[in-house]
Amino acid sequence: MPLPPPRVDAIVPVYGGWEHVEPCVRALVAQTVPVRVIIVDDCGPDDTADRIATAFPDLTLIRNEVNRGFAATCNRGIAAGSAEVVVLVNSDVVAESTLMDDILRAFDAAPDAVASVCPLLLGTDGQIDSHGITADATLAGFVRFHGADRNAADTVSPPVLGPYGAVAAYRRRALTEVGLLDEGIFMYGEELDLALRLRAGGYDTCAMERPGGVHIGGASAGEGTPRQIRLAGFGRGYLLRAWGVLRTRYAARVLATEAIVCLRRLVLQRDASALIGRVQGWRAARGVVRPQIPAAGIDHTIGLFTSLKMRAAGYWQRR
Repeated sequence: MPLPPPRVDAIVPVYGGWEHVEPCVRALVAQTVPVRVIIVDDCGPDDTADRIATAFPDLTLIRNEVNRGFAATCNRGIAAGSAEVVVLVNSDVVAESTLMDDILRAFDAAPDAVASVCPLLLGTDGQIDSHGITADATLAGFVRFHGADRNAADTVSPPVLGPYGAVAAYRRRALTEVGLLDEGIFMYGEELDLALRLRAGGYDTCAMERPGGVHIGGASAGEGTPRQIRLAGFGRGYLLRAWGVLRTRYAARVLATEAIVCLRRLVLQRDASALIGRVQGWRAARGVVRPQIPAAGIDHTIGLFTSLKMRAAGYWQRR
């Protein structure tokens, strides 16, 4: 009697970096439940795709003909699968062997309205890397508890809006209903946008308390580089326009916040990447229409000054 197909598709977008990709994929192959691993190489700059084909010949490997970005690459992997649960896994994450089983158990125990699961990830230093994302009233997204002690994950504040992109689990049927990641965003902000669309569609999320793996972070775009800052700024500008935030009562706060963020980078780093990215994202979002901003999952207790503090390194350690 043939075995039933795996209930999980693990999608791994790859852009070079074999030293991170190899342990990532090995951890997914060694899961305690069956998982279909789908690797999508985004036209990487080295021979990582060839190494994957040699080391893991039984896995599904898809190669983009051109560099399409994180969202488009993930979407191609999602479309290649059919499992009821889709888990996006960054190529610099080493998952615990029980991660996929834990995700399935979380979905099975949750109501059908729960469309996503947010794993708890640790950094290489043992502190929290992420426990989902939250957002303030201006739709500025923040990684929950980044850099905080592991005990911080026991608290419920701030509320979780949806999964962080490093490991994000979704019910496929919910993605079919609200749409996949927005391919207009090359990288950064796409998981926030999807979380907002799921919430606007009436869906909920849940956060897992058991650590699900280790996230190295910054392996693709380079943390803090002008390129990373520009891409993050692009996502911010794109979402501001797509969701019509400047048409809300928070418009003045948005303009003040974005001016501070961009000027700070310009003055201290002599780098206009934050501003350039926002302008590019705003222009790219022309004609993009989103539903009404959802109330669920938005943390209205985050004020202007707190939101600025949350953008600084070390905020969660001092909290």
